[in-house]
Amino acid sequence: MRLDKFLKVSRLIRRRSVAKSVVDEGRCQVNGRPAKPSTLVAVGDRVRLSLPRGDLDIIIRGVRDSVPAAQASDLYEVVGAPPAGE
Repeated sequence: MRLDKFLKVSRLIRRRSVAKSVVDEGRCQVNGRPAKPSTLVAVGDRVRLSLPRGDLDIIIRGVRDSVPAAQASDLYEVVGAPPAGE
C-alpha cells in the first residue's frame, strides 16, 4: 500500500492530500529513509512522522484498504510519541 494512503486509512492524518504534503515536505521516513508518497509500506515497517505536536514513531501492524474508525489504531503500534499534553 502507498504511504500516503496508509496514513489516511490509519487516520494518523485525516486527508490523503495532507498526508501527501507532509511526506513531500520531508517530514516522514520509512525504515530510516526519506519517503515519497508512493513509497510502498508493509507490515513490520517503521514510520517516523514529524508533526507540529512532535515526532511520532510507529510500526505498521496491518495494511487494509479501509477500516472502521474504531479499528484504525489496530493498523499500527506507537513506539515513540510526543509527551502527553503538548
